[in-house]
Amino acid sequence: MKIRTALAALTFASTLSFSILAQAAPKQGAAVSDAALVRTLPGFANGEATVNGVRLHYVAGGQGSPVVLLPGWPETWWAFHKIMPALAKEHRVISVDLRGMGSSDKPAGGYEKKAMAQDIFELVRQLGYDKVDVVGHDIGAQVAFSFAANHPEAARKIVLLDVPHPDAQLATWPLLPAVGTFGDKIDEAHPFAWWFAFHQVKGLPEQILEGRQHLEQEWFFRYLLKDESAIDARDRAVYAAAYSSRDAIRAGNAWYQAFPQDIVDDGTYSKLTMPVLALGGPGYGWLKATLSGKATDLRAIKVEGSGHFIAEEKPEATVGYLTDFLK
Repeated sequence: MKIRTALAALTFASTLSFSILAQAAPKQGAAVSDAALVRTLPGFANGEATVNGVRLHYVAGGQGSPVVLLPGWPETWWAFHKIMPALAKEHRVISVDLRGMGSSDKPAGGYEKKAMAQDIFELVRQLGYDKVDVVGHDIGAQVAFSFAANHPEAARKIVLLDVPHPDAQLATWPLLPAVGTFGDKIDEAHPFAWWFAFHQVKGLPEQILEGRQHLEQEWFFRYLLKDESAIDARDRAVYAAAYSSRDAIRAGNAWYQAFPQDIVDDGTYSKLTMPVLALGGPGYGWLKATLSGKATDLRAIKVEGSGHFIAEEKPEATVGYLTDFLK
């Protein structure tokens, strides 16, 4: 009798716990949904467009000349939420989930930056713009560069945050870190981007990280943020949810798996002739060295006190640089 009572109590407790978790999960999902996030940005709204065979989600607001914002891994359009309201005072701001990101489609292919740039070009045209300013961070910076290289007629000014487009030099990066240089925080003189190689593996990362992608993200944020509070609990919940599924992990990794083709494409590009602003944190040296031979009108700035996530760590400084440059 005592055993049956104990089992019944255990079953009830397990059922209750499962019920509580089941109820909490939708609430958490709702809290980090695009609809909920956009409500915190007055004047902005969700939008979507089918371009180049893929459906892209974006968030737009403000009035004035158009500025397209392109985020990187492991984030979404939300990466720019701290600077979007200020930019919207003078610009029509469009923050895009790239192919494979967030609420945008995650097709089997098309993750070469040239193809992703075509996505953005067709989006720009569908929205009715002839020329736009493009601001890209991380993977988004690579797409921004490719946009300018392949569609110079549509690019007025380009801003790259902390990462350049892949080129031949990237293929020479070491597999192992130098002795004593690799720890919890990036050594800017000896960066070790091990995830560039890890994300080349097809299938395995999805098996390992499905439902726990946040573990890789947490390490990544710790390694590349100077101020770890700049990406807070809500931000981390947004990004964890965006990359939790096997499909989302596969698509994000595909951006890295396209690097070899991106390097080949880079060898065919002419120098950019429109004004280019490069804002660097730990990637400043890489960014400036790479762009010096690829842009005829380059302004490179080291954002002091910032890690990799410049728009989130130093939003006021970022807005200041952008406002001055995009006049």
